[in-house]
Amino acid sequence: MQPLGITQHTLVTALGHGRDATFAALRDGRTGLARRGFETADIGSWLGVVAGIDGLDWRADLADYDCRNNRLAELALRADGFGDAVRAAAARWGAQRVGVFLGTSTSGILQTELAYRARDAATGALPGWLHYGQTHNTYSVARYVRAALGLTGPAHVVSTACSSSAKVYAAAERMIRLGLVDAAVVGGVDSLCMTTLYGFQALELTSGEICRPWDATRAGLSIGEAAAFALLERDATRPMGWLLGAGESSDGHHMSSPHPEGAGAALAMRAALAQAGLQPGHVDHLNLHGTGTPGNDAAEDQAVCTVFGTALPCSSTKGYTGHTLGAAGGVEASIALLALQHGLAPPNLNLQTQDPALHAHLLREPLQRPLQVVASNSFGFGGSNACLIFGGVR
Repeated sequence: MQPLGITQHTLVTALGHGRDATFAALRDGRTGLARRGFETADIGSWLGVVAGIDGLDWRADLADYDCRNNRLAELALRADGFGDAVRAAAARWGAQRVGVFLGTSTSGILQTELAYRARDAATGALPGWLHYGQTHNTYSVARYVRAALGLTGPAHVVSTACSSSAKVYAAAERMIRLGLVDAAVVGGVDSLCMTTLYGFQALELTSGEICRPWDATRAGLSIGEAAAFALLERDATRPMGWLLGAGESSDGHHMSSPHPEGAGAALAMRAALAQAGLQPGHVDHLNLHGTGTPGNDAAEDQAVCTVFGTALPCSSTKGYTGHTLGAAGGVEASIALLALQHGLAPPNLNLQTQDPALHAHLLREPLQRPLQVVASNSFGFGGSNACLIFGGVR
């Protein structure tokens, strides 16, 4: 594919708001996770909770969209001047020529959970303040972002679990290449809710210990929330980075467990390399999906070693942010771009003793050197896999 310019990007996670706060935490090896509960749920785990959501001011004309998920999206629109950059792109290309393609897994389910608690005791009716289409519905986050930014171009939401906001990069590239849009807002938003916390606990995927990807004693993931956005534009003259390739696959091995040999994951990585016109040796660093669960890390390790061998420096950043689910691909795309910008790939936080059965080259210290190409993996339930490859600005 022709490299596609990324002219702005931002993220809001438990590490803080915006690129500078994120990079400072990655550079210093500081986690945003804390052992805590959320709302009425305390599953005895570590969570990555974003600060500043509840106190955010809200536009009266968008009152029906008010929920935790859209507030998280709004925080990211305000970070790093991202919203202003999109408005400038809309002025340049036309509002109808800017697409919005976002990922999420649970959208604003928390809003309905709160409404369910407030239902009428006699009739069971939900309160009138619940606006399902603007908050809970899967499409609601893209609907909100379009409304907040005044965009009228094509829009959709991908919900393929934890690969969602990586797959939208591929969708946007296709839309731009086909001439349907000239620019696109991509990324993802996922906020904490009871469904997520109790659901992952029921699947026995959470742990009382902090997330330790690739560690011999890893026992499960730490859940986080986040919003991450990037602006892709045709014919970019001053990009912050380049999308070089995007690979997707669907192995359908199991509803919630990966293919044990990582077959679909390897296919996605090879597809990304092929689209970018690169060989495995051209990649300088790989941001692993790296959830910290025994099965997922083992499967990804096999896939990575099959495609890249055992010398490529790798790390998972979920020990910093937690697993932000449908937002993870977008978050880690921004982290990959930060690595390219600063010449620093973060270490695999919380790694004590690497599992001797896993052979990928995990970073224990920051990798500080010029980076030209960084890849990022995102894998979802049902075997929905994605790999993105980014290039730096020379």
